[in-house]
Amino acid sequence: MAMRGVKKSNLPTKICAACGRPFTWRKKWERVWHEVKYCSDRCRHQRQSR
Repeated sequence: MAMRGVKKSNLPTKICAACGRPFTWRKKWERVWHEVKYCSDRCRHQRQSR
């Protein structure tokens, strides 16, 4: 999914599995967006340590 020319307000969003907050698509997640579950490394590590 190419996100060139898309306004930031129109980027896709997901809800973080750890903190429950919404987060938006990032360029570094372009190829793996379907696999992304957490908004940050902190949430990912926090979820795994529980």
